[in-house]
Amino acid sequence: MEQTVENKKKANKTAILFVVKLLFFYFLFSQGNRFMNSVMSEGGRFYNAFIANNLDYIQGLKTTLIVPAVWIIKLFGFYAIHNEMDVMVVDGPYLRVNYDCLGIGVMCFLVAFVIAFPAKLRAKYKLLLTGIVMIYILNVLRIAGLGVLLGFFKSQRNNFTYHHEIFNIIVYICIFILLYVWIKKNTGERGLGG
Repeated sequence: MEQTVENKKKANKTAILFVVKLLFFYFLFSQGNRFMNSVMSEGGRFYNAFIANNLDYIQGLKTTLIVPAVWIIKLFGFYAIHNEMDVMVVDGPYLRVNYDCLGIGVMCFLVAFVIAFPAKLRAKYKLLLTGIVMIYILNVLRIAGLGVLLGFFKSQRNNFTYHHEIFNIIVYICIFILLYVWIKKNTGERGLGG
């Protein structure tokens, strides 16, 4: 009986520590990225030209999403052009890829979860890599899908305004399924307490 109470206390302490770490790191990463977006965006409150010209990882992420999305759109027979933040499908939609389109919030949640969850480093690394790649692929498919679908269904261009919400729901469902499977695999019978 004494051992059971002690195990519950240890498990509760581990769970509380996990939640505190998760919230702390999520806030740190999400707000840190928002701050860096302001630093790297001309006209931003904390704009710094040197950082914007030399360390703009947000623009790098936009480019790594836009270029493959344009390739996919072209595979469907559309002529598409792009610049650093826009995709223009000739006789199709005009898509702007801004900060909120990058999936950084979902990535921040995943990184915070990986840091906070008590598991072996190798397992955490695999989860992080799998999750980030999954988010990236889903995001490229979303941008390409919008270009293709709105190219085919021209009459629906003004009606499809909730793609951010739909994308977030789909990605979070995929992430939670991934986390569920990963937790089941990496905790086994021992639970969170060790």
